Amino acid sequence: MADLKNKTLFITGASRGIGLAIALRAAKDGANVAIAAKSAEPHKHLPGTIYTAAEEIEAAGGKALPLVCDIRYEEQVQAAVDETVKKFGGIDICVNNASAISLTGTEATEMKRWDLMHSINARGTFLTSKTCIPHLKKSDNPHVLMLSPPLDMSPKWFAGHTAYTMAKYGMSMCVLGMAAEFKNAGVAFNALWPRTAIATAAVKFALGGDAMMQASRSVDILSDAAHMIFTKPAKEFSGNFIIDDTFLYENGVTDFEKYRVDASKKLAPDFFVPDSSTPPPGVAETLMEGMLGG
Repeated sequence: MADLKNKTLFITGASRGIGLAIALRAAKDGANVAIAAKSAEPHKHLPGTIYTAAEEIEAAGGKALPLVCDIRYEEQVQAAVDETVKKFGGIDICVNNASAISLTGTEATEMKRWDLMHSINARGTFLTSKTCIPHLKKSDNPHVLMLSPPLDMSPKWFAGHTAYTMAKYGMSMCVLGMAAEFKNAGVAFNALWPRTAIATAAVKFALGGDAMMQASRSVDILSDAAHMIFTKPAKEFSGNFIIDDTFLYENGVTDFEKYRVDASKKLAPDFFVPDSSTPPPGVAETLMEGMLGG
């Protein structure tokens, strides 16, 4: 499948950032996009709502359905999925992008913050996937994508923020289990994760300001990788934990300079990238030592 024309995507957290970038890349093909997010009103720091996202998707050539949806609540997810199927006739792709982050140690992590991360990241991903699966089974090339990391059990990924790591790995465990569970049904489950920091408002305000933004890649590297995943045969490509640039390189992409926000700055490596993950030729020289925020 070369493109996503007339395919329907259900994307959580698609009002801005990576989720919106994936939506816009699909919209260029003429896809339908359900924007399932909480952002009905503008945030004081984070730009974008489900309605501004819908306008951008329509302008890019797609069809949009803005849906106010907090994925912590089963009835809201069910209603959003039902509305998507009613409008577009089905669901072909589910993207679990919504996530909460708190890079705090154990003693500094309030339980309400632990609950928030787990209810959005792990539980929300499980719930959204579960609710979409009956419709995905009817698609001719169904994909579920988690924006979550490889399951690398190195203690260094837990030590500084055990609660956050547990929540993100919960998303990845859904990939591990569901890829096997729904193999015979032909529904693909994969995880996508960036090698470097990605220039989003969340990174700017939560992790390092303008300096971190300059040491990041653009959201386009993830939207390009996601698009490439969605156009692969679901029955043949499932259960993968994908690092963005390695995957793109393996599929013919050689220019990674175009994704850099500031080519004069070294790139900040993200969390959770296994030491065994080999970057494409030339990329290692652009990376600074030490992971994102460290």
